[in-house]
Amino acid sequence: MDPIIGQIQLFPYNFEPRGWMLCDGRSLDIGMNQALYSLLGTTFGGDSTNFKLPDLRNANPLAATNQMKYYIAVEGLYPERL
Repeated sequence: MDPIIGQIQLFPYNFEPRGWMLCDGRSLDIGMNQALYSLLGTTFGGDSTNFKLPDLRNANPLAATNQMKYYIAVEGLYPERL
């Protein structure tokens, strides 16, 4: 999982794999997550010091079984711009 930062993936985990965070709409500090912030900005909410991850808990195709969850890569390679 040499995630590319900002990549969103559906995993069958009940834990956050290293370098990934659950897409649950949580707020992150911009200063501590500059690379991810440069990609997401305040698209999903935030202010001058924080930004939010997308909240995809209700977009889960298997939400009723709680077996699959969306995670976003917070570490890894920065995506190449074309």
